[in-house]
Amino acid sequence: MKQTGPASIDHAPQVMAEWLNLLEADLGWHDRSRSYRLLRETLHGLRDFLTVQEAAALSAQLPLLLRGIFFEGWMPARTPAHPRTADALLARVNGAFADDPLLEPDVAIGAVFSVLRRRIDPGEYDQVARSLRRPIRELWL
Repeated sequence: MKQTGPASIDHAPQVMAEWLNLLEADLGWHDRSRSYRLLRETLHGLRDFLTVQEAAALSAQLPLLLRGIFFEGWMPARTPAHPRTADALLARVNGAFADDPLLEPDVAIGAVFSVLRRRIDPGEYDQVARSLRRPIRELWL
């Protein structure tokens, strides 16, 4: 259920908190800043590994604040990025944690994907899965 207008703006911080709460519960984390960084970097990596059309379709499923985060700094002409390997995604996300690396970046990224699976339309989730290369799809599923 997507809301638009003033009510969705008022509700946006609560929805963002719900997504972060799910992520923290899945990972057993208690650090909102770290959870936010993981969510943001994983969404950016995913966005850049998709075609422009696929990224736009996925973004339509995201709540207001997450949609803004998803598009932050995006350069559509540079997508999809290359290489589009699981190692490239893991390195990209873990690179945002240079001062405190993720112990298991694949598990952390998988947790973000799990939140997406629970919060977006199942058909869109499956569509994104079909568009990802197999090693990344293994993290996605």
